[in-house]
Amino acid sequence: MIATHDFYENAFAKFWICDELLFFQYKSNTIINLKVAQLVVTDRIHFQRERAYPILCDLRGVVTTDKAGRDYLAQFGSVLAIAVGLVVHESHLVAISNFYLEVNKPVVPTQIFSTDIDALQYLQDFKGG
Repeated sequence: MIATHDFYENAFAKFWICDELLFFQYKSNTIINLKVAQLVVTDRIHFQRERAYPILCDLRGVVTTDKAGRDYLAQFGSVLAIAVGLVVHESHLVAISNFYLEVNKPVVPTQIFSTDIDALQYLQDFKGG
């Protein structure tokens, strides 16, 4: 069982810390607009208690995003992130994620993966940073 201080959930996402990694999972049918982006980033930063982590960000629950939400995530979504592995399944999310990487250019190393295993393997090099 995960202790309550190691897990947090809001209306749009769940976060937990395990083995020096932060897991961030969007809930099903999430639409990332500016309000959602601001809430999840604020909650994540508070949850991390000023400690930076490599982050596995599971986007499989996201149905779409808007420009304001993507822009906010590009500017503030990397706060307290050492590196980010984005996990996607749906083809439209792969396109949105690639567009995000190319246009918004996150300030920390960020890559897109189709499986948790591949994302976790990528993030191992950033642990303890």
